[in-house]
Amino acid sequence: MDAKQYENYLTILKGELIPAMGCTEPIAIAFAAAKAREALGQMPEEMLARCSGNIIKNVKGVIVPNSGGQKGVAAAAVLGAVAGQAERELEVISQVTPEQIEMARQLTAQGICRCELEEGEENLFIRIEVKAGFQTAAVEVRTRHNHIYRIEKNGELLFSQPELATSTFGDKSQLTIQDILCFADEVRLEDVRDIIARQIACNSAISEEGLKNPWGAQVGRTFLEAGCDDVRTKARAAAAGSDARMNGCAMPVVINSGSGNQGITCTMPVVVYAQELGVDEDRLYRALVLANLLSLHQKRYIGNLSAYCGAVSAGAAAACGIAYLQGGDYDVIGRTLINSLGNVGGIVCDGAKASCAAKISSAVDAGIMGYELAKRERFFPFGEGLVEKDYEQTLRNIGRMGCCGMKTTDVEILNIMIGN
Repeated sequence: MDAKQYENYLTILKGELIPAMGCTEPIAIAFAAAKAREALGQMPEEMLARCSGNIIKNVKGVIVPNSGGQKGVAAAAVLGAVAGQAERELEVISQVTPEQIEMARQLTAQGICRCELEEGEENLFIRIEVKAGFQTAAVEVRTRHNHIYRIEKNGELLFSQPELATSTFGDKSQLTIQDILCFADEVRLEDVRDIIARQIACNSAISEEGLKNPWGAQVGRTFLEAGCDDVRTKARAAAAGSDARMNGCAMPVVINSGSGNQGITCTMPVVVYAQELGVDEDRLYRALVLANLLSLHQKRYIGNLSAYCGAVSAGAAAACGIAYLQGGDYDVIGRTLINSLGNVGGIVCDGAKASCAAKISSAVDAGIMGYELAKRERFFPFGEGLVEKDYEQTLRNIGRMGCCGMKTTDVEILNIMIGN
């Protein structure tokens, strides 16, 4: 791998594997609201949150961390305005006092914040408009959960950055399965040790929290309570991190493709298998580099937010990480992907909520089954369904289905959720 490509892959990992607290959509709303209050220069008296459908979908059913159990766009926006520290970005509401929680609860109940669906915008669009007296301000977030697109004050543009710079976040169009495998083999571990170590530490901690305490539907705990303790069950039980995260746990997660759930899914099954197999730390780190990049590679065709459940991509990638731990080569990894995606590709995303943990578990199980088939040289033949031509073409097909084919599905899901 040449130096330019190496640096690009490293830039992608550093830009994507960042910590976030809680579900990233309400946190992005809180971040935008904190920036809007900052621009206004005082606590707003009125707020309007204009969000794309996918943002609304992913905020409706999930508990906002440090909110006292509240859900919804208004709760996230008001808490961000009251207590948000914008410089913390996706950990914007990590430092909240009981008094601020109560103040935000009262203001939300009073209706200080209205919410509107913004049609005709990208799937990741948030605009927070605030007002106090004759002063107004507005902040827009687009493309990424922590990317400020523009800031306005009293109708004047204070700041704008219309596009994300490739040099800042990396060029994902250069990702391929073969090159990802090459990078995982060749990467200097000192270049990735900090970010991968942080991912392991954060995601392991919240998964352990989900196993210890009764968060949400307790999907992870249920697997272990059912009396199974084999490695495959333990890998699925790692979805407990999502149990905690979707139900208001304020512990940080290192995300993948803008999603904490996908970050957990990429990480924990690989960690569980590494512990079971007695694999050394260096091999584990390389396996996680592979899993993270393969998940990002799949999602670049689909987009961060869609009607396609991102846990499927991450679960398939995690299975490839497990394959790598055990010496899986290019064909084993490619076949693991097509076996996984040919099975559960197309699980719908109907918002962030407790059932995300169950979808993670299903995706991980499908991924492991895909690997078990692949290592025995069994795989779904090219030319059947969406499995076509080669591994890369199959990923493009799945991406087209998730991004384009499921657009109307996304609209119908949103209409059902908001009662249209």
